[in-house]
Amino acid sequence: MIMFLLKGLIRDKSRSLFPVLMVSTGVFLTVFLYGFMQGIFDDFVKVNAQFDTGHVKIMTHAYKELFDQMPNDLAILEAEEMLTQLQDTEKGMIWTPRIQFGGLLDIPDKNGETKSQGPVMGIGMDLLSSDSKEKEILNLEDGIVQGRMPQKKNEILISEEFAKKLGVKVGDAATLISSTMHSSMAMYNFRVSGIVRFGMTALDKSTIIADIRDVRVALDMRDAASEILGYSRDMIYDDDGMIKLAERFNKKFFIEDDEFSPIMLSLGEQRGLGEYINLGKSFSGIIISIFVIAMSIVLWNSGLLNGIRRYGEIGVRLAIGEAKGTLYRRMIYESIIIGIIGSSAGTMAGLLICYYLQHTGIDFGNMMQKSNVLIANVMRTRVTTTSYVIGFIPGVIASVIGTMFSGIGIYRRKTSQLFKELEV
Repeated sequence: MIMFLLKGLIRDKSRSLFPVLMVSTGVFLTVFLYGFMQGIFDDFVKVNAQFDTGHVKIMTHAYKELFDQMPNDLAILEAEEMLTQLQDTEKGMIWTPRIQFGGLLDIPDKNGETKSQGPVMGIGMDLLSSDSKEKEILNLEDGIVQGRMPQKKNEILISEEFAKKLGVKVGDAATLISSTMHSSMAMYNFRVSGIVRFGMTALDKSTIIADIRDVRVALDMRDAASEILGYSRDMIYDDDGMIKLAERFNKKFFIEDDEFSPIMLSLGEQRGLGEYINLGKSFSGIIISIFVIAMSIVLWNSGLLNGIRRYGEIGVRLAIGEAKGTLYRRMIYESIIIGIIGSSAGTMAGLLICYYLQHTGIDFGNMMQKSNVLIANVMRTRVTTTSYVIGFIPGVIASVIGTMFSGIGIYRRKTSQLFKELEV
């Protein structure tokens, strides 16, 4: 019977061509939009984890309340001892201390006078230890456009856009003007070892990266850290697992009345990222629902028009004794075949575009010049296992629903009407 229906659809293209094209278009949009949004969500979570939140973050309770101000006077003390303890108890994680700081970066001329100056956002991290994973986590080596990574004391990386703004070259001196942990003025000299492109407007504007030991000296933060970040060793964020890890840590170390007691937060508990994670989880369902409803309406109308054109055929089949239920079911079988063919074609086209954009991406840098959000300028699609099947859900369901509604008219046909139609 399937071969009989398939031959009928092939021979009568007016019954199949428009529905197949409609299903293919809807499925293509479903697969592409799912891949594009999945890429945006994944990159957003990944970038924030790399540069800001980690998969989990430890800071003092008081620092947490004011973290946007980078209050290093509320930093974690005896950070190395805590780091050692974490590495012993949570071996499935990568732990790394960081210092977030702000200030002014002063660039002197050949006479030692100020040539240029600008506000700076700085990150102190472990760049010089042989076992540090920071370079891999932030992918710094691939981002360097001039110079090299810091290899000795008092060397820094500076973002490309910031370097152009200040007129800085590799090897130039730079003076950080900031405040120490104890709120006194700090001035510290660095040497630019490399210029790096982060590919994110928020970071490219005014960022420097230095080894955490130099920053501790510069800001009088001996054995202190603004925060300690934790990453799973496979660098894949597991929201449920990180929440459980944070609960274990807080149950052991967090004291409600002590503002300097450490507290651990998962990525989803920081900067409202939990809402984005939940949105990403539910987005596939939202996309499917939208396209099932939209395509069902279009295919319903298509079925009604097709039913009108097939009045004669349907009338003959009913007149020679074919049961209405049998005819109705065979029309649904036809719609399933159309749904599968259209979904296959649409999925193939959507995957091809998604695979291409997964490697090349789309550059939205010009649209994000004033953005302070940590998100990559080049947005890419992401092909997952779900991408291969998500299009079949709206493609087949919408085709069947459209036929079911349009085919209800079969049960309203009367014998007297059939004879009139057949006479004509």
